[in-house]
Amino acid sequence: MSLSLAQTHDLQTQLTDHIRDPEVNPPPAGIEERRLKIYRDLFYNNIEGFVRRGFPITRKLFADEHWHALIRDFMRGHACSTPYFTEITQEFVHYLQSDRAVHAEEPAFLAELAHYEWVEIALDLADIDLSSIPHQRDGDLLAGRPLVSPLAMCLAYQFPVHEIGPGFEPAEAPEQPTFLIVYRNRDDQVKFMHSNQVTLRMLGLLAENSCASGRDALLALATEMQHSDPEQLVASGQITLDKLRRLDIILGTH
Repeated sequence: MSLSLAQTHDLQTQLTDHIRDPEVNPPPAGIEERRLKIYRDLFYNNIEGFVRRGFPITRKLFADEHWHALIRDFMRGHACSTPYFTEITQEFVHYLQSDRAVHAEEPAFLAELAHYEWVEIALDLADIDLSSIPHQRDGDLLAGRPLVSPLAMCLAYQFPVHEIGPGFEPAEAPEQPTFLIVYRNRDDQVKFMHSNQVTLRMLGLLAENSCASGRDALLALATEMQHSDPEQLVASGQITLDKLRRLDIILGTH
């Protein structure tokens, strides 16, 4: 017996609902349980495997029961906007950041820690060759216009996510936020640098390309901060710029 388009759609919806959440949604009638189990296991194991490998620190903080409940809730409640397996980790971050019911066993830092782990994945997979970007590697960072690497991400978190792991799971956020720069260098190594709000703002001004030179960016920063000695800020800023260039966070000058 052939099915109409509407009947086929309803059957597919019932099957996919069952695969995502078999305890709540019954399967379509007439499909062998052995076959259903193959689909259920294949789907779950693929999703869980991608998330587990993408967030190894996050995984270590969960007991098996709570971890699998979290994955099942992700599968059941989050509508992914991409068909690509390589983007499942980003969808998992979106899920954690969404307006959802938070489970009692979840740590308060979960969404931030997952985002931090995802940033490392995103930079590692980014299809960018720094050597192909036109720039003057030894250019004057004050007189010229410093070029911020497209493989450098400036991040601000409530929790010290770079320190979290088994043995350190803060229950509350500290008074001071955590500022980090996560980057991929010319050797394609993903690294992080603990930073501060001033350095991140300086990189933001440079990335906006709104300043004529590194010196102009530092003077603009001094104005924003109402700094009592702008030239002192320029001098200390030059030291920071040189350090960032050595790390490939700044590639050189335009």
